Amino acid sequence: MAPAKKAAPAKAPAAAKTSAAAATKAAPAKAPAVAKTAAPAKGAASSKPSPAVATQPAPSPTPTKATTPPKSSAKAAAAVVWQAPKPVTPKPGVTVTPSKDFDQKFLEAQRAALLEKRQELTQQSSRLEDEANSLIEDVEMGDVQFDDESGEGDTMVVERERDLALSATNRQNVLEIDEALERIANGTYGYSVQSGQPIPKERLRAIPWTTLRVDEKAGGIGRR
Repeated sequence: MAPAKKAAPAKAPAAAKTSAAAATKAAPAKAPAVAKTAAPAKGAASSKPSPAVATQPAPSPTPTKATTPPKSSAKAAAAVVWQAPKPVTPKPGVTVTPSKDFDQKFLEAQRAALLEKRQELTQQSSRLEDEANSLIEDVEMGDVQFDDESGEGDTMVVERERDLALSATNRQNVLEIDEALERIANGTYGYSVQSGQPIPKERLRAIPWTTLRVDEKAGGIGRR
C-alpha cells in the first residue's frame, strides 16, 4: 500500500505544467491581436484626407464678368469724338500729304481724278455760258419772234436760264474741287467736315470733292 501514496504527487506537477503552458500560450496570443488592431488604426488615421482640403472647393471665375463688358467702357465708347487731322503747311512743290486713313497712292489717284474733272467742268461751264450769250444776241438782233403762236421766245428764255443754272452748278463744283485739292495737299482730305470721321473710299471715288458721309448728307447745291 505504500507505493500508491508516492504516485499521487507525480500528477500535481503535470497539472502545473499544463496550466503554465496554457498561460504562456495565452499570453503571446493577446500581443499580436493588440498589434494588429493598433497598426491599422494608425495607418488609417495617417491616410485619411484633411477635412479642410476635401470640403473647400477651388475658386472658379464668374462667367458674367468675362462675357459682359462693364458699363463704364460702353459709355466711354459711345462718347468717342472723331477728330480729323489738323492741316499742315505743305512744303513748296508738295501736292499730296498722306494721313493715317489715306495713303500716298490713293491720294495721288484722287488728285488726278479731281484735276480731270475740274477741266471737264470748266469747259462745260464756258460752253453753257457761250450758248446763253448767243441766245441773248439772237433776241437783240430780232431773229427770235415773240408771239403767242410760235412760243419761240419763251423756249429760248427757258433754255438760256437752264444753261446759266448748269454753268453756275459747274462753277460751284470747280470751287469745291479746288478746296479738295488743297485738303489733299495739307493732309485733311477724306474726312467729314461734320463729324471728323473718314469718308469711305468708294464714296470718294464717286464724288472726289465730297466733304460728307452718306448718312450726313444735308443737301444743297455743290454740298455732296
